[in-house]
Amino acid sequence: AFYQASGAYGFRDQLQDTLAFVLHDPSLARRQILNAAGRQFREGDVQHWWLPQTGAGVRTMIADDVVWLAYAINHYCEVVGDVSLLDEQLPFLAGAALQPGQHDAFYKPDVTEETASVYEHAALALDLAIDRTGPHNLPLILGGDWNDGMNRVGIDGRGESVWLGWFLAGTLQSFVRYAEARGDKVRAERWTTHIATLKAALESDGWDGDYYRRGYFDDGTPLGSKTQAECQIDSIAQSWSVLSGQGQPDRATVAMNAVMDRLVDPAAAIIRLFTPPFDETAQDPGYIRAYPPGVRENGGQYTHAATWVVMAFAELGRGDDAWTCFSLLNPVNHALDRQASETYRVEPYVVAADVYGSADRTGRGGWTWYTGSAGWLYRSAVEGILGIRRAGDRIQVRPALP
Repeated sequence: AFYQASGAYGFRDQLQDTLAFVLHDPSLARRQILNAAGRQFREGDVQHWWLPQTGAGVRTMIADDVVWLAYAINHYCEVVGDVSLLDEQLPFLAGAALQPGQHDAFYKPDVTEETASVYEHAALALDLAIDRTGPHNLPLILGGDWNDGMNRVGIDGRGESVWLGWFLAGTLQSFVRYAEARGDKVRAERWTTHIATLKAALESDGWDGDYYRRGYFDDGTPLGSKTQAECQIDSIAQSWSVLSGQGQPDRATVAMNAVMDRLVDPAAAIIRLFTPPFDETAQDPGYIRAYPPGVRENGGQYTHAATWVVMAFAELGRGDDAWTCFSLLNPVNHALDRQASETYRVEPYVVAADVYGSADRTGRGGWTWYTGSAGWLYRSAVEGILGIRRAGDRIQVRPALP
């Protein structure tokens, strides 16, 4: 997006952006998958972002990067029907590993002469994700999962993420078949075993009674729980219980009902990321607390996550709810008259990364021209609501709306 002027590639960011084009031009996604896979260290972790001219970038402890490669590969293969991507050979990066207590390092790594298949690159990353398992058998959140602002939830290496549990379980499930097809029995068995362990943890320590928790702090305090005064419910732990295909159907339905009841706000015309926002909590979730309550990730609408709410309702076949939520996100609907325009204050013809949700800021757009949200909003409309999905040379349509 224009607000990020470094010129760097983001590992998970551009993978997600290009997936929006798989139905239109699969070659874009294929090229970016190869581009990203080539930025992986032999240990399985990746550069969170890198400068294309030099290859210099940042090695981090952000936990979800290592799952996005396999997720993107599977989506590409499912939609296009082209599994030859898995056989492409790519080198690894080599460089200083992060030391205990070190959360990131910027440097220019070497490129090894050793190469491996794209499948092996993705498999190494998934193996590392499994290794990073916490005391409740949930994935460690480390330097942050999808929500970078929660960068101190697990800073000591014991905090965990329920959302990442769903994302990992679903991605592992999709990748088992590739392992089996390639005769990689050891991984197929390990991944299958871990899926069962992870699902049991998600349905026990991940369940809060009416919806799923967001995770756990280093000291074991629940995050995204009704037992806490702030951040009692977070949308992405609910939406991905559906999108992963791994949640118990009855519980996933109840969890999405809670999203509709507590996070979808028609009066403010937003879908909140979580509620209530962080303000006075004794726990330190990270830099997210530096935002005022209701601004950006801190309890406002973070559109990237809100699109997953649309897709989850569509996946459940709840077309009316999917359409209601999509209409709240559609920027055109925030500027239908002068009063609405003066409230929204930003361009109504592009997607905003965030919309504020507190006091006199309610309904005001934030960071615009945001490709991360735009790509997912496009997918929520085309793949979710319209149900258009391509398999090889066949167009499959499974609409959420009748």
